[in-house]
Amino acid sequence: MFAKAFTPNFYLELVNNELQLCIGTPSPAAPKNKRILVIGGGVSGMTSAWALTDQGYDVTILSERWADRKNRITSQIAGALWEYPPAVCGKHTDAISLCHSKGWAMTSYKIFEEIVTKLGETDGIDHGVRMRTANFFFDTPLEARTDQLEKWEEICSLSHTIKGLKRSVDLIQHHSVDQKAGMKDAYQLLSPAIDTDVYMMWLHFVLSCKGATFVTERIHGSLLDQEEELLTRFDAYAMINATGLSALELAGDKSVYPLRGAIIRVKNDGTKFPKLTEALAVTHDETYGTDEDMVFIVPRNDNILILGGITEPNEWDLNLTVDTPVIKRMRERCNAFVPGLENADYDDETDLLQGLRPFRGSNVRVERETKPRDDGTYSRIVHTYGQGGSGFSLSFGCAGTVVSLVQEIEDSKPPAKMELVNAVCY
Repeated sequence: MFAKAFTPNFYLELVNNELQLCIGTPSPAAPKNKRILVIGGGVSGMTSAWALTDQGYDVTILSERWADRKNRITSQIAGALWEYPPAVCGKHTDAISLCHSKGWAMTSYKIFEEIVTKLGETDGIDHGVRMRTANFFFDTPLEARTDQLEKWEEICSLSHTIKGLKRSVDLIQHHSVDQKAGMKDAYQLLSPAIDTDVYMMWLHFVLSCKGATFVTERIHGSLLDQEEELLTRFDAYAMINATGLSALELAGDKSVYPLRGAIIRVKNDGTKFPKLTEALAVTHDETYGTDEDMVFIVPRNDNILILGGITEPNEWDLNLTVDTPVIKRMRERCNAFVPGLENADYDDETDLLQGLRPFRGSNVRVERETKPRDDGTYSRIVHTYGQGGSGFSLSFGCAGTVVSLVQEIEDSKPPAKMELVNAVCY
């Protein structure tokens, strides 16, 4: 994938059950002489694989597909703008999941920021992460939206970590938002924004340099039913299920469902409209019953702007085009936020990307398999799926929990359901 390999001078370390990025030396973790099988090549699986590798485990990653610019996987189609939960694309409705997600998001914020500020380029290879000002707009004052006011107040309480905080109605005029958009309040913060094509291939490169093994294959059927067979075939001690929507089949989780999304890619070179360097978003308000209020405008990199968004539950077909009515309305909402955006040229590579966000009924699942195996012993499967539209925002936090759960298996502790105990509720 890249011309040369190298020895990474950075690693992920688990400190008090939270991942931290350490710079300067290879991982000092002693080899555990245990192999972990990670199923899933998206951001959740790859980040978990990185964390496990740096704890001294040998890691095999199995996936049907890998990041590729010509045939993008779901993680490459993500908006990939860090957000404090609950995020623009999908609400967390389960109190336990929301509490965990806030902690996971903060872990990810800190590591992404350090990738930018401390890591720089990897031996001249870009990682695709940038810190950008993200502006969030609302059609009523926050005081009229209790949930959004509470979220803003929580964000303010984290100002020692989250930088660039500002709330002002003047942000609406500053960004020349059309009055027809009806915005009445706004705030901004400094947020990690990821060029998903670059980052996912960088992750693959880093894992390759750290010695991970990659297997291209698709698994069918229940993982629990074939657990012993898979562990034996791959000489693995434990297994990580990071398969997104495929958890419907592999974990037998009937609550898993798709939330169809799409992004338009346009040129952001300053010729047809002022070049954007900040993100602009309107959070979906579920009280309206549709996502026709949602706006998502984010610089993907220095040259491309992505426009969104839609959230269509239980829509499996990927048959949208730029002329599909829901996409045309999405584009019109974005046009109202950037003067001249209606004149933007589509990206030469592709005009529209679409994918299926992996949601589940009770939100994110990062826990050990609680059903026993046929012989009555504890399963050695760890699940991490259901991140929905927040895969990047939660990636490092979830990976830290995955490592902790694998260590529980090593300590012969019984599995338990996700709960509030030991969760950091910000």
